[in-house]
Amino acid sequence: MGGVCESHKTKTYAFIFVQIQKKMEAYHLPGKIVDVVNRRIYPGVLHVANGIITEITEDPNADGPYILPGFVDAHVHIESSMLIPSEFARLAVLHGTVGTVSDPHEIANVLGIAGVRFMIENGQKVSFKFNFGAPSCVPATPFETAGAAFGLAETEALLQLDEILYLSEMMNFPGVLSADPKVMGQLQLARKYGKPVDGHAPGLKGDAARNYAAAGITTDHECFTIEEALDKLSAGMNILIREGSAARNFDVLIPLLSSHPEKVMFCSDDKHPDELVKSHINDLVKRALAMGYALFDVLRACTFNPVQHYKLNIGLLQAGDPADFIQLRNLEDFIPEATYVDGKIVAKDGQCLITSVPTTSPNNFHARKITEADLKIRDMGKKIRVQQAHDGQLVTSSQMTEPLVVDGHVESDPGRDTLKMLVMNRYAPTAPSLGFVKNFGLKKGAIASSVAHDSHNIIAVGVNDTDLMAAVNLLVDTRGGIACVCEGEATMLPLEVAGIMSGQNAWDVARIYAELDQKVKEMGSELRAPFMTLSFMALLVIPSIKLSDKGLFDGNVFDFTSIYE
Repeated sequence: MGGVCESHKTKTYAFIFVQIQKKMEAYHLPGKIVDVVNRRIYPGVLHVANGIITEITEDPNADGPYILPGFVDAHVHIESSMLIPSEFARLAVLHGTVGTVSDPHEIANVLGIAGVRFMIENGQKVSFKFNFGAPSCVPATPFETAGAAFGLAETEALLQLDEILYLSEMMNFPGVLSADPKVMGQLQLARKYGKPVDGHAPGLKGDAARNYAAAGITTDHECFTIEEALDKLSAGMNILIREGSAARNFDVLIPLLSSHPEKVMFCSDDKHPDELVKSHINDLVKRALAMGYALFDVLRACTFNPVQHYKLNIGLLQAGDPADFIQLRNLEDFIPEATYVDGKIVAKDGQCLITSVPTTSPNNFHARKITEADLKIRDMGKKIRVQQAHDGQLVTSSQMTEPLVVDGHVESDPGRDTLKMLVMNRYAPTAPSLGFVKNFGLKKGAIASSVAHDSHNIIAVGVNDTDLMAAVNLLVDTRGGIACVCEGEATMLPLEVAGIMSGQNAWDVARIYAELDQKVKEMGSELRAPFMTLSFMALLVIPSIKLSDKGLFDGNVFDFTSIYE
């Protein structure tokens, strides 16, 4: 999938279908009805009027494509696509996605409530069903610098909004287990407004998992072993099977679909634009079916289960539902012929019919340029602690190793794949925090990003200080983006919206991102998604070793540590 949606073609198609729909407030579509709710397929006719399914009649003579509910991504940070919501929608509908359960946690850490409102308002400008939550951890921890801080007043202000359907992932699981007053207050507010609470507790099992769930946490998308997932299921939680650009848990967790079909949902969590051009939740459906899982169990995971759990206003192909559905030629490749949202056709034959909308570019960026002196690490005559990245995982591990020392300073050692990394506060002019990382594989150059979960400070890794400095300063000049610098040659994607998203055409963003990704791989990296992996090297709530703008952090003990032994 992933047809090219050139602007003039998009406008032409959109104009044609708007004219048709103005004349046809009511219409009828024959086909093979895939009834996920009642687990049956039958020939019939779908009757739609004013965006609502008025009736579905069985007709043995009805002929046409398969008609089934549109897909829902049960947990995604729209910001990680580097696209504003309206542009995300333009790609997602091509793959049969009609709605998302979206945690605006990323922009909230940059811009606070104003950022959440930006996401809501921009998403409302297009025919797509974004369902946003109230971020629960802004900042994610007190061990990093963010652009905003949410107390109970901010949480309640968001939960009061009709557009906010749930309390977003409770990453502060230590706070839940220790009955932290603020965390308990947030959970009480979610109960007060009758809104579910999403979880985030990687590795939590046993009594700790049961206590976490008992506090009112209803989901988890961070399981990376089947044993952990089964433990949380036994505690009463729903498990979201995640397959994103960096974290990929589908193959490990998909057996849950057979044993617990009513408790499983599909999600991407974080999806980069080049991959979103190619596929979305439809790819997980296709893969699960190819592995032999039952059709209606698979479809339930991306339609019925999220709609019911979050009480989404997304149709399930039943009389009286919003007309949110897709048409398919077959039930093997899951490439939609057409996607409908509220009865409007939004994608057809690989062409998106949603046009781009104007956007503002709110931001919060006050970092200073750095010098090579800022990158010096004095040798202490000891081993250094190195953060190890793992492809396809958010977790890291720690390794002690002998440093490469040049003129009394510890330097990157590309021969042993031990590279200098920095995280720098972008909300105030301060010096960077420094550390070392392994498994990025760069043989030359440096990469940098202002997408760095969860506070979105500047993060960078490089083979030499000259390119590392140049990459960071490029982001300071443009007030956010992703960049690579190799032997003086620079390439970047500006992210003018909060330093984490672009307001450009989705296909242009995907193309530029793909070019950057390719350049980084030509520089030596073998990571599937090097920029996505880099963005998680500062995510302190995922163990074990991460780097904050305030220093090296040990997620196992939830406190700072030293790079030296």
